[in-house]
Amino acid sequence: MPAIATQSILTPVAVPLPRPSRRPRLLLAALAVLLLAAVLLGVGVGAVRIPVPAVLGILLGKMGISTGLAFEPQQQGVLLAIRLPRVVLGLLVGAALGVSGAAMQGLFRNPLADPSLLGISSGASLAAVATIVMEVKIVTAFPALAGVAGRLGPYVLPLAAFVGAGLATLFVYRVSRVGGRVAVSTMLLVGVATNGLSGAFTGLFTYAATDEQLRNITFWGLGSLGGASWPTVGTLLPFLVVPLLWLPRLGKQLNLLALGEDQATHLGLPVARLKWQLVTLATLAVGASVALVGAIGFLGFLVPHLLRALGGPDHRFVLPASALGGALVLVLADTLSRTVVAPAELPIGILTALLGAPVFLWMVLREQRQLNR
Repeated sequence: MPAIATQSILTPVAVPLPRPSRRPRLLLAALAVLLLAAVLLGVGVGAVRIPVPAVLGILLGKMGISTGLAFEPQQQGVLLAIRLPRVVLGLLVGAALGVSGAAMQGLFRNPLADPSLLGISSGASLAAVATIVMEVKIVTAFPALAGVAGRLGPYVLPLAAFVGAGLATLFVYRVSRVGGRVAVSTMLLVGVATNGLSGAFTGLFTYAATDEQLRNITFWGLGSLGGASWPTVGTLLPFLVVPLLWLPRLGKQLNLLALGEDQATHLGLPVARLKWQLVTLATLAVGASVALVGAIGFLGFLVPHLLRALGGPDHRFVLPASALGGALVLVLADTLSRTVVAPAELPIGILTALLGAPVFLWMVLREQRQLNR
């Protein structure tokens, strides 16, 4: 009987893999270019106009490089003391909110998730409002704390908000842990309950506030980069370095988690450790950002969702792109907020909500139309 030249089913067959798409890399490059343009626009636009050659001359001159580009002393003072720290703060906060939102969407496997689902923002808001209302009473009741509050000065409120964000997230994580395992669905439900509880206590403190305290609460809750300075940037930077560098490295693991927790575990992914890393890093980034600039809505979920629609669901692209996109959107929004009603300043939280809510409704309607086809 003649031998039949067939290949055994046990013999591995080399299947040609499709070439990776160049679109995500092109989008990352485009985001980087747009971000650079937004930075130049942000530092140049305002009551004192600073052209791009003057910006380059000032910055290169500070590095000891002589360019011959002309600029005025007033432009140098405004750029280095006011505009540049504000833009850098916007870069850090926007990148932190964007990449944290992408991480939370990957954790919950829901493109409409954002860090507020874990109670991070509501915990920070509760602690901040409680500090505004109770600070004077606490210092009066415990005079020994007066010296500590005096030394901390303007950092009392950000520190309290950061601690509140951390405690709220720790509460959500601990309550969701059953039998040594944290269920994402349980974490989501506990986060919703924590948001409601924090909102109730925030309302109680607001009800007990004076007129001046109400003004401070309202201003903080709307969000603003108006208090930016180099000491503020230096305070925020240590809290954001680790999340901004580490979260994009978790893209491959989030891709595995998208298959489901059981499947990811069978593939060797340490799911419990990944959850803890994501929650901790997101809390660190969002808690520190909200503590210093207040609540800024829609940025954490809107930017990753749009970038996922443009460049695909691969988290190796979505995470770094969300950091760039979040920084881009916040720098542009801040530039608009301080120029659109100049010499007054529009709170940036109002602007992001006005821009984000219509886009969110458009995405919901778009999803419904696709489902009805």
